Amino acid sequence: MNTAAAPNTRAGRLAARLAATETRLSGLVLPDSAGWLARARAAALGRVKAMGLPGKRDEYWRFTDPADLLTPEAKPAEVFQITDEPEMFMGIDRLKIVFVDGVFSPDDSDPLDGEGLEITRLSDVAATDIHWAQDLYGTLEAEGQAPVQRPMAALNTARATDGILIRVTAAVTRPVSLVYQRRGDCADLILHHLIRVEGGAQMTLLENGPGAARASIVTEVELADDAQLHHVRAMGRDHQRRAHTHMFARLGARAQFKSFTLTMNGALVRNESMVWLNGENGVAHLAGAALGDGMFHHDDTVFVTHAAPGCESRQVFKKVLHHGAVGVFQGKILVKQPAQLTDGYQLSQSLLMDDACQFLAKPELEIYADDVKCSHGSTSGEIDTDQLFYLRARGVPEDEAKQLLILAFLAEALDEIERQDLAEDMRLRLKRWLNRHAD
Repeated sequence: MNTAAAPNTRAGRLAARLAATETRLSGLVLPDSAGWLARARAAALGRVKAMGLPGKRDEYWRFTDPADLLTPEAKPAEVFQITDEPEMFMGIDRLKIVFVDGVFSPDDSDPLDGEGLEITRLSDVAATDIHWAQDLYGTLEAEGQAPVQRPMAALNTARATDGILIRVTAAVTRPVSLVYQRRGDCADLILHHLIRVEGGAQMTLLENGPGAARASIVTEVELADDAQLHHVRAMGRDHQRRAHTHMFARLGARAQFKSFTLTMNGALVRNESMVWLNGENGVAHLAGAALGDGMFHHDDTVFVTHAAPGCESRQVFKKVLHHGAVGVFQGKILVKQPAQLTDGYQLSQSLLMDDACQFLAKPELEIYADDVKCSHGSTSGEIDTDQLFYLRARGVPEDEAKQLLILAFLAEALDEIERQDLAEDMRLRLKRWLNRHAD
C-alpha cells in the first residue's frame, strides 16, 4: 500500500517542500569555520532542512513571492549611478565600515576601533575557541523561528561569510556606519552582523548603500538593562535590486531600541523585524518610509513580543506608490500574560498615486494581559483633493503641492528618527527622489 501523502494535502505539500529544499541545498558547502561557529552554522542548516525553504503558499509569504530570493544565482541588476547628490551621511562624523559587493574593504574603511567599542569581523573569529559572539550568533535567529518560521534567516546564519561584530561598553557619540557599495551586476551579498550593547551603554548604527544585485543581511541585537541602540538605514538607488533583511532584537529592563528604514527603488525588498521586550519598561520603536515607482515590491514584516510589564512599542510604516508599485505590511503585537501596562501602537498607511498600485496589509494584535493599551490602524488612499486644491488656490504649482502633501504624509515615520541631523538628511533624499519622479 502506498503510504505517501497526497500532493494536495498539507502533509503532501510539506513533504514536497522538504524534498525540494533537500535538492536545493544538496551541493551547499558551508564556509570554513571551527568550534562554536561551525556548530552554529550546522545547526542553522539543520533548521532550514527541517522547515523547508519558503513558498508563495506560506502564510507569511502570500503577498510576496520568494522565488527570486531562492535562485542559485542572483539575477543581473544594472548598477544605477547617481551623480547629482552627495554620499549618504557624508556630513556626519562617523566610523565607516565599507563592504564592496559583499566583501569587506579595509582600504575604504576606517580602523575598526573606537572608544567604548569592540569591533571585529565574523571571518576573523571563525577559528577562535572563545569569543563573546558565540552566545549570540544564531541564538536570536533560532528563537525567532517561532511562532513564525523564518527559514531565510536560518539560511543566512548557515551561509554568511562575513559580518561585523560590535560590543558597546559606553555611551558612544560617534555613529558606526555600515556602507554597502556595489560594482558588479551579479553581486550576491550575504552578511550576518552581531551587536551587543552592555548595561547603560548606547550607540547609533547607520546602514546605507545599494549593496548587491541580491542581498541577504541578518542583524542580531542584544540590549542589556538601560542600554540604547538607535538604528537608521537607507536602501536606495538600484531599481533592479533584490534584498531581504532580518533584524532580531532582545531588550532588557529599561532598554531602548529605535529603528528607521528609508527605502527608495528596488524590484523586491523585504525587511523583517522580530523584537522581544523581555525586561520591564523597555521601549521599541520600528518605523519605515518607502517610495516606489513601477517595478517595485516592498514588504515590511514585523513581530513585536511584549513579555514584561510596562513596556512600550510603536510601529509606524508609510509607503508612497507610483505606476503599479506594490507595498506590503504584516505587523503583529503579541502581549503575553505577564506584560501588564503594555502600551502598543501600530500604524501602516499607503498613498496610492494611481489606480494600478496595490497596498496589502495584515495588522494583528494578540493579547493575553488584562491591563494594556494597544491599537492598530491601516489605511490606503490617494492624495486628498481638497488639500491639493487648497495649495493650488494659493499659487503653489501642482508638482510642488503634491510633494508637500507627500512629505507631510511621511512625517510621522520620519519623526521616529532620534537625531535631527539624520532626519534632515532623509528629508533631503526624499525631496530629491520626488523631484526625479514627478509625474
